Amino acid sequence: MPEENRNGRNGKEVGLLERLKSVLQEDVQSFRTDLPAKAKEQIEGLKDPTKTELYKSIFRHKHDDTPRNRALGVLSNVFLHLHPAKINRDAVRYSFTWGMGGITFYLFIVLTLTGVLLMFYYHPTKLQAFRDVLYLEHDVPFGKILRNMHRWAAHLMVIAVWLHMFRVFLTGSYKQPRQFNWNIGVLLLVFTLLLSFTGYLLPDDQLGFWAVTVGTNMARATPLLGHEGPFGKMVGMTPYNDVRFGLLGGSIVDANALLRSYIWHCIGIPIVASVLMIVHFWRVRKDGGISGPESVVLMSEGKPRRGPRHA
Repeated sequence: MPEENRNGRNGKEVGLLERLKSVLQEDVQSFRTDLPAKAKEQIEGLKDPTKTELYKSIFRHKHDDTPRNRALGVLSNVFLHLHPAKINRDAVRYSFTWGMGGITFYLFIVLTLTGVLLMFYYHPTKLQAFRDVLYLEHDVPFGKILRNMHRWAAHLMVIAVWLHMFRVFLTGSYKQPRQFNWNIGVLLLVFTLLLSFTGYLLPDDQLGFWAVTVGTNMARATPLLGHEGPFGKMVGMTPYNDVRFGLLGGSIVDANALLRSYIWHCIGIPIVASVLMIVHFWRVRKDGGISGPESVVLMSEGKPRRGPRHA
């Protein structure tokens, strides 16, 4: 190899090493200077989380002690906006509302959590369904408590929904401007009953089998949708295309019915019910809050009544 080529290559290698050395020195120097600054920033963030970038990315407005910023903090936050600024004090008395709306939602949360845990031990097949229930009750730690929590919460939710609607009817809370929300509540009652009904078959025992058999036989008499119901034959309904056939996935209660009940119970109906509950809660706010025995009267609108309740 010629001497000038060897010297040129050695010179390039020396230059490359010098550049790498200088870059490493700069990195080490920046590491020495930036590390204490970042550590100090983290310590300050632990002392005051409102100064961190994470907090600022969640809460977009400063929470300074001014009326405007406090209002912006509430109005721009989804969770804080769920609570109204003012309420009628008579509307939150348990002697008036019975608290059944909140109890129903609480039971739905319990059912969701326990239902997800039960799904880890359940197979929706004719061979495994009942065996999984026995395994859950006798071999899984706290499995019997888990199943009974789900079962009794389901029964209590049906009772709580009925009592909630009974209270709304007695107090006239379904009247203007809450007619739409009353209809949403009726739909939620229907889907609550459907959740309880579809869950009946999942243990695949004799009680569930005959309950679903009787229930789906009743569906044959549904107007227009059942082949034995009014106007059913006029629209072309037969035992092989009516609502009973659609619910069971066949003409008898077998594996198809078990699978369809499982899908409706765990996925279909909970999604629809969750959407309706969101609309229901939203309309409570938009229709003037929780309905009370008397509406709030402003001073500019009329002379308030005198009495211990209105003091």
